[in-house]
Order: sequence, then C-alpha cells, then structure tokens
Amino acid sequence: MGLRIALLNAAHDATETRRNFDREIAADLDEYDVVAGEYPDCQRYDACIVTGSRASVYWDEPWIAELREWTASAVERGLPFLGVCFGHQLLADALGGSVEPMDEYEIGYRTVEHDGDAPLFDGVAETFTVFTSHSDTVAALPAGARRIAENDYGVHGFRKGDVFGVQFHPEYDRAMAERVASSKDELPAARRERVLEGIDRENYLAAREATTVFDNFLSYVRARPSTEDATASNADAAAHGAADD
Repeated sequence: MGLRIALLNAAHDATETRRNFDREIAADLDEYDVVAGEYPDCQRYDACIVTGSRASVYWDEPWIAELREWTASAVERGLPFLGVCFGHQLLADALGGSVEPMDEYEIGYRTVEHDGDAPLFDGVAETFTVFTSHSDTVAALPAGARRIAENDYGVHGFRKGDVFGVQFHPEYDRAMAERVASSKDELPAARRERVLEGIDRENYLAAREATTVFDNFLSYVRARPSTEDATASNADAAAHGAADD
C-alpha cells in the first residue's frame, strides 16, 4: 500500500500549489485548505506536508492560530511532518521556536549547505542550489531541534524528531519561479530583473537536486514504525517498566 500524505495547503493560490506538490511527490496526496479551516483526521495518514504561503506565521489571523495549534497537537500524537517555506516557519513556531521578519528579502536561485548528517539530504551534495522566496526567517529553533541546512540568510533546514522543515522551495519548476519573481512588486525593478535573468535553464537544472528531499522524506516515513505501532510500543515499554518496579 502506498503512503497517504495530507497536504496542508496554506497558499492563497491553492490550485497552483497543489499542482507543484503533485508533480514532485510520489504518494497519495489529499489536500486540505487550512486557510478555510480544513484539517485531516490524523489516523488516516502516514505524514503531513505544510506548504508555503504569502502569510507570515506571526500575523494575528484566526486560521494561522488554528493551524499552529492543530500542528502542535498532531506532532505530539506522533505524525511526521515536512514544512516548506511558510510550512518550515510554522513548524518551528508551533514547536516553540520563533520567526521574525528579515532585513532583506531572499529571492532567486541561491546556494545552501547542509550538515551531511540528516536523512532529508541523503544523496544531495553538501553545497547545493535552491530557489528561495521569503522575507521571514526562523530566528530561534525549538528546544531540541537541530539546524541541518543554512546559508548567509539564516536557517534553511531543521529537524526535531520526525519533523523536518526547509526554507527553500524544492517544488518550484522554472515557470513557477518566474511567476513568483515577477509578482514581487515590493522589490526594486532592477532587482526583480536580476532575479528573473537568473532563472535560466542552468540554475533550474542545478536546483532539481533539491527535489530529492521529497523522496527522502517519503523514505523516512516508510522506514519508521507507524504512529499506531509506535504508540503501542511505547505503551508496552511503559507496562514492562511498571512491572519491573
């Protein structure tokens, strides 16, 4: 049986976002529009993926508060998570870290380094190319979390248990990168033009390596005990411990 993944879509252009993840993830994806308050039954899924968004996690909006609370509860129940961009920040925030606005927007193809010791980056060169588009950053990791990727703009990946986050966008194809860059009216025109010039075939092909994180996440989920098995195992261990006492 294939993996069942709940896609928590936090994007305002939900259709485009769903298409991007459908293209890159080899699993059964069920989409939930969390902006509209849709959430899955955790028992039906092997893992969750939280998408990007134009929102900031520190905005005072009811759907963000609800998403934060639901996510923290699902993680506590043992559901694995992968967050992308806003999803990365949301996971960090939900688990006790903090997210802050940046002094400078990071956008375009950039270089990131991973620490060489995280299953999410198996088979990925320690220095690799990614497409980025964000003006917020994880300023402090949750307690017990480990930074697994970074560049000069800050944290680009973290792990805490079965929770992983990446700041970059491994799901973007070249056309999506161009649309995103073109829409950034808040940036000076000259900078937008430089970013668009950098969205060429060479950089796009180099960034394809980053899509490996999706296959690696699925492999990680397949290899771990199911949530029910893990819960039963923990209960058995606790029972044996009580008997020994």
